[in-house]
Amino acid sequence: MFKKHVIYKQDKYNMLTVEEQGKTLVVRHISDQWGEEGFQFISRAELLHWADNFFRKEDFIGREDELEQIMSNLRSI
Repeated sequence: MFKKHVIYKQDKYNMLTVEEQGKTLVVRHISDQWGEEGFQFISRAELLHWADNFFRKEDFIGREDELEQIMSNLRSI
């Protein structure tokens, strides 16, 4: 059984989920702009490194709380 974490969900077209599949972390990013993207990571550290690059602070100016919530949800996995 895989454990699924919803990192954020704005609607059915804008969300980020992480599934724990054994030692592998599978990220599914769905956006209305780009469709669905999938990423696989073999460690939590690798996932967090990706997230630091994917969720840039410049993109969240004025929404710093939203960025902190996303990163907090990812760190809790």
